[in-house]
Amino acid sequence: MALLEVTDLGISFGGLRAVDELNMTLEEGSLVGLIGPNGAGKTTVFNMLTGVYRPTDGGIRLAGENIVGKKPHEICKMGIARTFQNIRLFNKLTVLDNVKVGLHNEITYSLAESLLHVGSYRKKEKMMDERAMEILKVFDLDGQWDYKATNLPYGKQRKLEISRALATDPKLLLLDEPAAGMNPNETEELMETIELVREKFHVTVLLIEHDMKLVSGICEYLYVLNFGRLLAEGTPAQVLSNPEVITAYLGD
Repeated sequence: MALLEVTDLGISFGGLRAVDELNMTLEEGSLVGLIGPNGAGKTTVFNMLTGVYRPTDGGIRLAGENIVGKKPHEICKMGIARTFQNIRLFNKLTVLDNVKVGLHNEITYSLAESLLHVGSYRKKEKMMDERAMEILKVFDLDGQWDYKATNLPYGKQRKLEISRALATDPKLLLLDEPAAGMNPNETEELMETIELVREKFHVTVLLIEHDMKLVSGICEYLYVLNFGRLLAEGTPAQVLSNPEVITAYLGD
């Protein structure tokens, strides 16, 4: 069953056509890569999928429902979460509180409850603490729940960002260059983490990545963008041996 359907998607900024006639389909539970040279339009696609940019033309459907024109927070509630190439955490908050930020979509309370700290507020806070700790345990971060986010090593900060995204209970998780800045050991661990995320949280994953070892190691299917257009698609073996793809990355 198709979870995400992107049809003839395009966007222009003034006279620049940043993405043009993009078609993609992600099956539920799949792990798919979106690759291409720098400036190919990959992050622009993520920004359209999450409502940061409104497409000039084309359609995006999540579980059969049109999401074009919806605001980012609405799309988040519908089931799309993302991370960023440059890690964006609340550095002065604890590890636990960073994850709890993501849970506020799921558990809400009134202003009066929060101001008066009535029983219902305390009960909901306890529920959030427990749920956040469950997520942190999956990533072996539960022992550092009270650390400030900024004090975590880089690889664990990336895990925390993924943890916070998963706290929104997404159907589709978008990872924007998750291996950026990582050493080989951290990248190996990240590959295991992404596969664990799909298995444990039953989430579909679309990732942007330049690390071809990671891409070929965990992705089942790849889409290749070049100058905003789809250059190739297929299994990693098919795509990474495609002469046009090799030329796009390495030049003539």
